[in-house]
Amino acid sequence: MSKRAIILCGGKGTRLRPYTVVLPKPLMPIGEYPILEVVVRQLSKHGFDHLTLAVNHQADIIKAFFGDGSKWNIKIDYSMESKPLSTMGPLTLIDDLPNDFLIMNGDVLSDLDYGQFYSQHVNSKSVFTISSHYREHVNLYGVLEKNEAEYLTGFKEKPITSFEVSMGVYMANKAILKYIPHNTSFGFDHLMLALLKDKNPAMVRQYKGYWLDIGRPDDYMTAIEVFEKEPERFI
Repeated sequence: MSKRAIILCGGKGTRLRPYTVVLPKPLMPIGEYPILEVVVRQLSKHGFDHLTLAVNHQADIIKAFFGDGSKWNIKIDYSMESKPLSTMGPLTLIDDLPNDFLIMNGDVLSDLDYGQFYSQHVNSKSVFTISSHYREHVNLYGVLEKNEAEYLTGFKEKPITSFEVSMGVYMANKAILKYIPHNTSFGFDHLMLALLKDKNPAMVRQYKGYWLDIGRPDDYMTAIEVFEKEPERFI
């Protein structure tokens, strides 16, 4: 079965400056490969045969590196934004989307089985599926609790807050296009709210393996260390 993926590569990577002043974020190196090449190799391994890179910022550099995808035995083409369209807006510029397709950010380091994720979504007949991950955030400050008289009632030293977050990896059915305005900035958050309002909620599948978004300098350095220790885990 042919598998299609849309990879979002149009962001400016402002959180990763100064690195991204020269290179677009998807081309930031992880070991000997750019992060996006790791993603391309993973998708090819998991049976995807057609990738569309949604590009904008520094698009020519990305196109020059990946070309038509023949180097990785996979078809790569491009969808060019004339203005920033956020995460879901770019889908309206692609006129040959199949019934079900993968959408993901181009800066994700994970050992997720993308082929299995694809199949689970198709079998569930869900309109949209989110791959999620459990994260813990350590508050850097001691948290004070007080009453109405302003006396201390409790104290927590650097409490830990837990969240289930989106990995930036999704499966979608073509039916979502009716919720997305054409050629307009429209984000993941907008789509989730639209689906909830229409009582057609997304499915959430928690992934317990490895995941990291390299959007911040400290996460980027962590990704480099993890990849260099276990490259075979990812490609």
